[in-house]
This record gives sequence, C-alpha cells and structure tokens, in this order.
Amino acid sequence: MKNIKFVLQYEGTRYDGWQKQGNTENTIQGKLEAVLSRLDGREVEVHGSGRTDAGVHAYGQTANAKLETEKSAEEIKEYVNAYLPKDIAVVDAREVSMRFHSRLLAVSKTYRYRIRTGKDREVFSRNFVWHLGKPLDLSAMRMAAEKLVGTHDFLPFSSMKKGKKSTVRTIESITVEQVGEEVHLTFTGDGFLYHMVRILAGTLAEIGLGERSPQEIPEIFDARDRKKAGQMAPAQGLALMQVVYEK
Repeated sequence: MKNIKFVLQYEGTRYDGWQKQGNTENTIQGKLEAVLSRLDGREVEVHGSGRTDAGVHAYGQTANAKLETEKSAEEIKEYVNAYLPKDIAVVDAREVSMRFHSRLLAVSKTYRYRIRTGKDREVFSRNFVWHLGKPLDLSAMRMAAEKLVGTHDFLPFSSMKKGKKSTVRTIESITVEQVGEEVHLTFTGDGFLYHMVRILAGTLAEIGLGERSPQEIPEIFDARDRKKAGQMAPAQGLALMQVVYEK
C-alpha cells in the first residue's frame, strides 16, 4: 500500500464541482476515482484539499489516494492522464507518508478571482472571468481588503447557516491588481467557508463600483448576517491556485 499525493489542474466549466455526489457522475473527484479504481483493480477513495463549486477551476488542487499498485508515482501519473478527460490533468504525483491527508494537513490555500472591466466581451476568456464591463475603484477595494485581512468570523461572507462548526478563519492577504482589462483578486488564508471567496469578490466589486463603502466591512462582521454582505460573484471567475502544507 502506498499513499500518492496528486496536484491537479482542471477547467471546471462542464463539471458539477469537485465533490462526488450521488445524483451525478460528472465531478472531478468522481472522474479521478474511476480511473484510479481501474488502475488498482479495486474501489479507490480520493481525498481532496477542499471542494470547488460547479464551474470553478483549479491550477493547483491537491488530493491523495492510497493504492496497492506496484507502479511508481510517475507511472501512475502517466496512466491517469491517459484516461482522464482532456480538461482534467495531473501535473504532479509523488509518494508521501501514509499519514498525509490533503485536507486535514493543509496550512493555507490561495484563490484568484478574475473580473473583466473592459466594456467589450472577450470570447476566449468567457469561461474564466466575470464580465462586469465597468471600471472599478481599486483604491477603495484595497481599503476594504485591508479590513478583511486577519482572523474574523466570516459567517456573513458565506452561504453557511449558523451551527456548531466554527466559522472563524484567518485571511493572510488579499491583493487587488489591474491586469490589462481585468482586475485580479488574490486571496490567501488558512481555509475558506462555503462560497466565501465568491461572496468576498462580489462584495469587493460592489465597493469598487461605488455601490457600498469600505467602512461597511466591520458592520457586516458585527451583524453576522449574510444579507448584509454583497452578491455572490459568478463561479467561472474563480480558480484554486495553490495549496500549501508547510510554511
């Protein structure tokens, strides 16, 4: 038995998200498990670093699976890539400690959200950006981002309901950059709640449009009410960039 750590890229456009679900076979986890089960001759369970929503992409999703095959990590990578759909790829595979778990041992994750501010639509990026088509006030967005960085209860910036599980997370950094006709929002933190990055992106976009003020951020935290935060940005603009396991 060996434990293999995978780093994957995928375009999430035509998938129902990362997590395997009973009502659909069209998930990233499901596709990877099917190929690994064929390779290993038994049912294989894949653990991902976290769930990505339907339509969300990844440049650095991390997963692990325990296999009985005699193949090397490189041979496993080659086999898997030969049978995966062309919009999913393993970019790295290596044998790790049997104690390694891609979700439980993750130290930080980085997501990037792309907003197109140019007026004209760009056909070839349509599945990877939120076409807003309006200029954004980056200085106001950066001011708001500073208020979001740190350790807070991010319940109002998620689709989670109040419950026993902690909704406190730490955001290490948020960068707001103009890249051509796009604004890139990059979030790094120790973990993110359900829909959290998309709601943060939507809230920052509303601030950039002048529809709300950076000073509202502390009020949203205090209210602990999802309705006080901004809209949830569309899925296609979001990508998981990197998962880190040790500082």
